[in-house]
Amino acid sequence: MMKWVRKFHKWASIVVGIQFLVWLVSGIYFNLMDTTKAFGRTYKAHINVESRLDRESLVDPSIVLLKYQPSVSLELIKMLGHPFYQLTHEKALYSHFKNKYTLVDAYTGKAFLIDELVAAKIAELSYNGPGKISKVIMLDSFISDYPKQQNPAWQIYFDDVIDTIVYVEANSGRIIGHSDEHKRFADIFFMLHFMDYGNNGSFNNIQNVFFAIAALWLALSGFIWSIHLGLKGKYNIRH
Repeated sequence: MMKWVRKFHKWASIVVGIQFLVWLVSGIYFNLMDTTKAFGRTYKAHINVESRLDRESLVDPSIVLLKYQPSVSLELIKMLGHPFYQLTHEKALYSHFKNKYTLVDAYTGKAFLIDELVAAKIAELSYNGPGKISKVIMLDSFISDYPKQQNPAWQIYFDDVIDTIVYVEANSGRIIGHSDEHKRFADIFFMLHFMDYGNNGSFNNIQNVFFAIAALWLALSGFIWSIHLGLKGKYNIRH
C-alpha cells in the first residue's frame, strides 16, 4: 500500500508544484503590468456629451410603464446626448448576467433600438485613439474577450496598431468594455493564475476542484508517509 501512497504523493507534488510556479510567474506579472493597458483602457475615453434636458417635453413615465408591461423598473438615462427611458423587464444580479431591457425615447415615447449605426456612434465616443471603425459585428453568443457577458452585443473594430475592439450591449447601449492586444495578453496570465483554461471568466471550475484534491492528497499522503517512516524507525532523535 505504501508503494501507491508514495507514487501518488510524487505525482501530486508535480501537479501542485507546477501550478505554484504558474502562480508565481503570473503574480510577478500582475505586480509589473500597466493596469491601464492590461484592462483595455489604452484608448478608452470618458463619455461626456453635454446636453440640456427639457423636462417639460418628457413623456409621462406612467404612460411608458403602462405601454411596456411588465416592467420591474424605469430609469431616465442619457445616451448620445439624448434622454431615454430604460425599462427593465428581467433584472439579474449583475449587469453581465441575462437582463432584458427596452429603451424608449423620452421625448416621443417610441421604442429605440441599438442598431449598427447607433452602436458605432457609442463606440466612437468612448474611443480616443487614432483608428477608424473598420467593421461592426453583432454577437448573440459567447464573447471571448468578456466570457461572463451573457447578453447580445455589438463588436466594433478599430484599425489602430493595437487592434482595439469596443463592445456595446445591444439591448441597453451600455459599454461592456474595450479590448486590445494588451488586454488579450494580460488575459493569458489571468487565465493561468485562476486556472480558467476553459475561458469561462471564473475560478469556479473543475480545474480548481482537481487542484484542491491534488493538494489535499499531497498533504494526506505526506502525513501518512511520515508516520510510516517514523514507525519503521527512520527518524533518529539525538540528545
